[in-house]
Amino acid sequence: MTWQEDKRWSDRFLPQIKRILGDLFIGEAEQEEDAERNTDLIVLKLEPLRFGCRIRRNEYLERYGGEFTIRAGRPSGAKTELTKIIEGWGDYLFYGFSDVEEKLLAKWTIIDLKAFRLWYMRKLASGAQAGVARDNHDSSSSFMAFSLADMPDAIRECGG
Repeated sequence: MTWQEDKRWSDRFLPQIKRILGDLFIGEAEQEEDAERNTDLIVLKLEPLRFGCRIRRNEYLERYGGEFTIRAGRPSGAKTELTKIIEGWGDYLFYGFSDVEEKLLAKWTIIDLKAFRLWYMRKLASGAQAGVARDNHDSSSSFMAFSLADMPDAIRECGG
């Protein structure tokens, strides 16, 4: 698939992703907020939050459901998601798998990228391996695969 085709396919999940993120990032206001400030719901953070979203096909869920991948290299040398994350871009990564019918999400994880960056840099600084390098089957890019079980709990929120 081309990037555009891949994007169109994954964009079908955006309404569900927005509902999930709304449940997690919009809270009910305290009684005082409601009574004194006309507030029923409150966004838990007032600055812009940047979410990267990656959805994989259901056929990969059983084999790779316990991990997430981040593009790490391209033959062209173009900047990749891992480079952008390490540079400080993005606040969260929404990573999920479609259901069999490719209409809904079967499983999802939200990765706190600030916590991930800290974990990743500490791993590299200690000389430990941070993830496993893999090549895409069509040689269009390489990825780093990270086991969710290896992540500190602060890095992830799972559902689905």
